[in-house]
Formats: sequence, structure tokens, C-alpha cells
Amino acid sequence: MKRFKDITIGIILGAFVTTGIILSGTADGASEWSRLAQLLPFSQQNLLVMRQARSILEMYFIDGESGPDEKKFFFGSMRGLVSAADDPYTRFVEPEQLSEENMEMEGEYGGLGMYIGSRDGKLLIISPIEGTPADRAGIKPLDEIVKIDEKIIIGMDQNEVVKILRGPANTSVKVWVRRTGEPDLLSFDLKREVINIKTVRVEMIDKIAYVRLNNFHHKTSSELEAALAEAKAKHAEGIILDMRNNPGGLLNVAVDVASQFLDGGLVVSMKGRISRFDDALYANEGKATNLPLVVLVNEGSASASEIVAGAIQDRGRGLLVGMKTYGKGSVQSLFNLPDNAGMYVTIARYKTPSDKVIDHKGLMPDYKVEGGPVTDKSKDAQLQKALGVMKNVMLAPKAKKTS
Repeated sequence: MKRFKDITIGIILGAFVTTGIILSGTADGASEWSRLAQLLPFSQQNLLVMRQARSILEMYFIDGESGPDEKKFFFGSMRGLVSAADDPYTRFVEPEQLSEENMEMEGEYGGLGMYIGSRDGKLLIISPIEGTPADRAGIKPLDEIVKIDEKIIIGMDQNEVVKILRGPANTSVKVWVRRTGEPDLLSFDLKREVINIKTVRVEMIDKIAYVRLNNFHHKTSSELEAALAEAKAKHAEGIILDMRNNPGGLLNVAVDVASQFLDGGLVVSMKGRISRFDDALYANEGKATNLPLVVLVNEGSASASEIVAGAIQDRGRGLLVGMKTYGKGSVQSLFNLPDNAGMYVTIARYKTPSDKVIDHKGLMPDYKVEGGPVTDKSKDAQLQKALGVMKNVMLAPKAKKTS
């Protein structure tokens, strides 16, 4: 009875406190509210409810004295506001995280080396980055992250999960994933390290230049240009562009990459709700190689890599080998906010040159081959198929003509 009485008293006190807030709010003067009405993000009533919710937390939450400060309350409100758009790529970013993401685009950061995204309420690994802890441990595209150490992350905000995964170099973390076809959860013991991203590398396989493109960062265009120059110097007869497990990156870099293979012409178009976001981007003229081209893609190829692959396929510049791509075909724009925070907002969707929508659909390869990248290239079924297509399809007409 005493416990029931205490709870009842608490409810009565809460009602008294919140009623007082509402009364004081309405007594402050209608003229002040009318002047501010056009500037405030919510109605007077909704703002008072938010103030009421904060007061309840500060008064009754068991850890209230050491609970969230003004900034944390505000950032939490911003995350809730933006997440109401119900789009996994539209998100609020706190200043510290935005700084980390900008550093990531420069090509170096600390962590595990994997890109994650949200789909159908699940946090999925889009792709591990080649040569990083996640890649070496055997994490695969479309693995669903379920638990980190002993913390269940189902339903958590993507940004919060990224924070948990990152940490100082040489510290350890256990990641639990659910993988299609596996009856039990898989666990991976990973050690964080500084991730240095070299986005392009090239090697010769017989007379074919094998070009691995991992990401679309600031340095990618120049690295790709150097790789193609090396291939030309070694008298390559064709190019295999491997964009498997490439999660994408910067849109302008995707156009620059496409310009290395397409001599002008449409690369991608964008259609937004607001006409000023509608756009069409074209390849630069005079930079492209004319060597025969085969592109490797899989379920970890997303965003910018899908733009490049889609343009090459639609324009008849090359053939795609592998598996259907991820299907991330929307455009996010960064809106900078005060205090160095930011908002990524989906403003448009991509379309390939033949007007195909990539978002949630992906690209179908010309030659479907299951598998994935493996260290021993002789056992890489997708790569071996790409080599066969290059020799027997792309180079065959040239061989007949010269014989």
C-alpha cells in the first residue's frame, strides 16, 4: 500500500508540475508567441509538451542529476526530428561525428573497416574494405549486425552503432552478425586499427589489366588515372574493373571515374521533389581509354559504384559480371548547421542513362556468377568468368580481324 501511495503521490506531483508549465506558458503573453510563431519549428502546444517531457526526465528519472545536459537533450531531439522522415539515409550528424566522416572521405580513419547501412529496419554491412580487420575476419556484404560485445543493437540508430564500433587503435571488439543461410549467429573478434584507404590498385593478369577500385574518395580519380597509365605502359589489351564490395562515395568522383572510360555523354541523371535538384551529369571528353572493358560487381557494390557500372552497361561501353548490386541509388546533400553539426538529406534519386532507377532495385549483371573476392585469384569464380568474357567476347572480334 505504501508503494502504491508513493507512486500515486508521484503522479499527482507530476501532474501539478506539468499543469504549472502549461499555465505559465499560456500566461506569458499571446503577443510574444505571435511574434515568434513564424520562427518556431512547432506549435506552442507541442513546444510546451516537449518542455514538459524534459521537466519530467529532470525530476523523476533515476539518474536525473547526472543525466543529459542541454546539448544532449537538443541533439536527441534533432535525431528524433530527422528520423521521422523514415529514410535510412536522411540523418542528423553531431559535430564530432561529422568531423570523423569528413576525415573518412579524405581516406584515413580509425575503426574496423566496414561500411554499414539501414534497410527494412536492419543494420546491414554494405561491404568490408579490402585488407582491413573486417575483411580479414571474413565479414561479408549483407551480414546483419545484431550485437556488439554484449550490447544488443537491434533498433538502435545507425550513428550510435558506428560510434560503438569505432574506438582507439589496438582495442578489441566482438561483432555478432546474422548471415543468410546460417542457422546460428556468427561472432567475429576484431581489433581496431587506423584504416588507410588506398582506393585503386592495378596488376597485370596475362595481358589484361586488373584494376581494383575500393571506394570513391578524394584521391580516387588521380589514383585511377595513374593505374590506367601503368596499364597502358605495360601494353594491356583490356581492362577488368573490379568494383565488388565498393560502397560508393562522392558523386563528383563517380563522374570523374566514368570519364576515364566514357568519352563524353550522359553518366547519370537525378530527379528530385524540387526541380532545382534535377540534374544530368556528363563525362568529360578526351580522357577515356578505349581498351575493352569488363566490370565486376556484387551485392556489396553500392551508390557511386552503381552509377559507374550503370553508365558503362547502358552506354554499351563494357559488360558486367557478378551478382545484382546493392541498390542504393539516392542522392544525399549535406546541410551544415550551427555548432558544426549537419544533416544529410535525401534530395533526389539516380537514374542510369537508359532511365533505369537504381534505388532499392540494383543493377543486373550481363553474366550472373555467384561468389566473391578471394585472395587466390585462380579460385575467384567471378574474376575467372570476367577474364573469360574479356578473352572470348570482348577481344574475340579483334583476334579474328587480325588473323
